Amino acid sequence: MIRLLVTGVAVALLTFWLHRRLVRLPGLTGRWAVAANTVLVVLGLSMIGAFAVGGPLDPSWARPIGAVGFTWAAVVYYLMLGTLLIGLVRLLARGVVRLRRRDAGRHLGRRATAVATAAMVVGSVAAVGYGLVEASSPRVVAQSVAITNLPDEFDGARVVLVTDVHAGPARGVDFVRSVVDDVNAQRPDVVILGGDLTDGTVAHVGRDLEPLRDLRAPLGVFAVSGNHEYYADDGGSWLDFWETLGITTLRNERVELRRGPGVIDLAGVYDKTAPDPFSPDYEKALGGRVADRPVVFVAHQPVQARDAAQYAPDVQLSGHTHDGQMWPNTYLVALTSPVTAGWGDVDGVPVYVTRGTGAWGPPVRVFAPPEITVLTLHGERG
Repeated sequence: MIRLLVTGVAVALLTFWLHRRLVRLPGLTGRWAVAANTVLVVLGLSMIGAFAVGGPLDPSWARPIGAVGFTWAAVVYYLMLGTLLIGLVRLLARGVVRLRRRDAGRHLGRRATAVATAAMVVGSVAAVGYGLVEASSPRVVAQSVAITNLPDEFDGARVVLVTDVHAGPARGVDFVRSVVDDVNAQRPDVVILGGDLTDGTVAHVGRDLEPLRDLRAPLGVFAVSGNHEYYADDGGSWLDFWETLGITTLRNERVELRRGPGVIDLAGVYDKTAPDPFSPDYEKALGGRVADRPVVFVAHQPVQARDAAQYAPDVQLSGHTHDGQMWPNTYLVALTSPVTAGWGDVDGVPVYVTRGTGAWGPPVRVFAPPEITVLTLHGERG
């Protein structure tokens, strides 16, 4: 309730600010002003409702509210960026206007602001429209992983990595089903689900993950928790639910993967921000391994490689960043994550970060396309 109250206050302030910038400043009056203000209020209310879908509100009937509200949130984001840009231009132009006749300057400034505001609105809607299309169909990305002392039996093994599905408020079972179909089409040997599969409670969103029980991989389907599993519900409840779908959850633990006489380890920990009793334990997951046996390590956040580095995993697989999801957020994500997408080195650990398969909040991605990653293992003799 407190979260929704804070959200409501923030949205009210944003709506008032947009009224000032999009209605008052360009000089809209009469029926146009009434229409614009009505749209701003209705969409603002849908944005508040979107944050309740999957938690207090059941997505089975409230998902359209989530889809509209979060899509409007994406439009608002670009409107804010555009408004700030217009403000900077007006500030720079103000000095020039003072050198001219004051009355003509005011008239020209009002008209230029109205034209710029209209262009900004069209541009923001167009960017989000593009982002809706880009986010709707995850692309399959192929990567090669060289691992020292990889058993011959695992050379060419295919590991499919899926993270950040974020089923719940804006997208549900149909999207998850399409992801499962795409994964199975890759004929994986192992499937790894890297966290943030949902936004919401098990009671309201659990049914959206039902298609995951149809994932097929001869060496198994494994998962670790992300930060979002702990937001609306108890993270342990989500992991317990995943187990009912035939998924093996890695809770600060390590398992052996076998192909004939060949063996490698797969290890995973809880998310970095998980509360007790779900704190990540790297010693439990990675300590005391068989010497020279390769280990593939899974942790939701790339930054967790810093804690895992002392145990020298052969590779870490992560998600979390979405590569910013909507440009220009990529540059902000780079301030908090050592790798935003693709390959990177974190304290000597090779880390692969997928952009994620779904989208948090707005079902929108701009210049950060969603992906399903197929990693093919190859040997590298030490």
